[in-house]
Amino acid sequence: MMRKFRFHPGRRMRVTSKIITDIFIVIITYYFAFILRFLDVGIAGIWLQKVFARTIIVVAIAYLAPFTFFGLHRGFWRYSSVHDLIQLFKAVAVGFLLSVAGVTYLLGMHEFPRSIFPIHAMLCFFTLGGVRLSTRLIRETISGRITGESKRKRAIIIGAGNASENLVRELLRDPTSQYEPIALVDDDPAKQGREIHGVRVAGTIDDLPRISQELAPDELIMAVPSATRHEIKRIMDLCHATGKQFKTTPSLMDIVSERVSVTHIREVEPGDLLGREKVDLSVEKIAGYVNDATILVTGAGGTIGSELCAQLGCFGPARLIMLGRGEFSIHKAERRLRSQLENTELLPVIADIRDKNRLKRIMKEYKPIVIFHAAAHKHVGLMELCPDEAVLNNVYGTRNLIEASKESGVRRFVMISTDKAVNPTSFMGATKRICELIVEAEAQLNDSDMTFSSVRFGNVLESRGSVVPIFRDQIAAGGPVTVTDPEVSRFFMTTSEAAQLVIQAGGMAKGGEIFVLDMGEPVKIIDLARDLIRLYGYEPERDIEIKFIGLAPGEKLHEEPLSGGKGTHSTEHPKILLAEPDKVNAKKLSEQLEELHRVAGHGKPAEIARKIKEIVPEFQHRLLE
Repeated sequence: MMRKFRFHPGRRMRVTSKIITDIFIVIITYYFAFILRFLDVGIAGIWLQKVFARTIIVVAIAYLAPFTFFGLHRGFWRYSSVHDLIQLFKAVAVGFLLSVAGVTYLLGMHEFPRSIFPIHAMLCFFTLGGVRLSTRLIRETISGRITGESKRKRAIIIGAGNASENLVRELLRDPTSQYEPIALVDDDPAKQGREIHGVRVAGTIDDLPRISQELAPDELIMAVPSATRHEIKRIMDLCHATGKQFKTTPSLMDIVSERVSVTHIREVEPGDLLGREKVDLSVEKIAGYVNDATILVTGAGGTIGSELCAQLGCFGPARLIMLGRGEFSIHKAERRLRSQLENTELLPVIADIRDKNRLKRIMKEYKPIVIFHAAAHKHVGLMELCPDEAVLNNVYGTRNLIEASKESGVRRFVMISTDKAVNPTSFMGATKRICELIVEAEAQLNDSDMTFSSVRFGNVLESRGSVVPIFRDQIAAGGPVTVTDPEVSRFFMTTSEAAQLVIQAGGMAKGGEIFVLDMGEPVKIIDLARDLIRLYGYEPERDIEIKFIGLAPGEKLHEEPLSGGKGTHSTEHPKILLAEPDKVNAKKLSEQLEELHRVAGHGKPAEIARKIKEIVPEFQHRLLE
């Protein structure tokens, strides 16, 4: 509901006082223009008596009109900036032209001394600008005294780029800020010794320990939103060496998406360790299938599912059906999104994807046209203990959802897969590989207008049950931090990045594709553990022990995401690749799935493994040896 704008008396009074002040300055400077033009007081007096009274009203109106047009009275003088001075210059320039035209042609005073006009314009600009900047300077000086310098934390800013410039400017102009920038550090040789808003670049980032010892700051602030993972790790190590508390500004991805501003200083988070670049999205392609659509997301209470809902909401769907089995997780996700997605109807639905009839009823009632299928059992270790559940939930839940979708007129079906589906060694990875084959088979049958596709990616940092929350809990408990193997590595991406690329891939699908998200470089888990320990203020091995416990059943030493080279092709998006399509015999696959369903009902792991091997020949498992 739109609120009616009310012009409050206080605001009217402030605007009126500004107008009166500006008119007074225009008149006074016009008077002094005569004095400066005719340095002889007698001659100046004659001209003042002769034309000043006749022309002052026209001149005042000539300046007041552009002042109003350029909005000089709308802003707060105490926040005057370069932009305000530019607007003032434009208004004075127009006022100069209007005053020339008014006096010369409207009043017909062709013998009027023309040099008065530019002299008046210059006096007017410098006086009006000086009043505005003085107001800001006085306010900041007084506010600084009231706030008290002792209450502000002295901070060294790491980086001297655009983000740092914005940060320093805002910290200096905001009297309520808790930070006082005292120095900057940057690796650019051209910036050494320079100043940004009076704050000096005191050295390179490698000089940080020395500069920190000399200046004794309270905190260090990283303002390098585009830094890579290796750069962030280097900066964090140097910050840690100073013994000072360090914080950061938001990532480039968050700044560009306008979630927060650069001045949102916060604690360094695990996601910052990845140093992922921002995602460039084709808004037109996404909006083409999301805007005004009814969309269903399964697993909407999970990490990826809930983030998909949040990101989809940015593109204006009419309805968003949040389907999940856990009522608390769906309730929590729905509450979080309710305030963010005011123009989208949110419909939380509790359902189990293994219940085909329930899915059919949901499809018939809500009629979604796009489905993002994120629901799955994803914990590798637990699925090794319960392979029957992995098969019944992941494989047959996906099959049920596809069948219900085909009957209800769904146009686009996007399934979330995993890098563990590549040459799988676990039941979880193998069942997700079967899901990919099911999606490809449905696309090859082409007996409906649906577009089927899968999107494969690796680990999502800080997702439920992933390594980062486990490490965080272990660090909070005083250790040890448990790592499976010194050489084990994984591919990671942030939740928002994964969700955005999934939505983009959905818009690129033509039918049957397995899209592979570029996960970047693999991260050694031992390095991640050490970085997290330092992030929380401890020293690895000295304060927190790292213990190696060996690979769990079904785990790989290194994942294979097919993120480049053999087996993939590039697409129109640099971070989305296309896996080589499989030749799926849909009829044979259907028969194999029926047999697998029967075997899963018995719950015998070895028998399940053998049946999966028939469907996925590349499946390697300890029970098959």
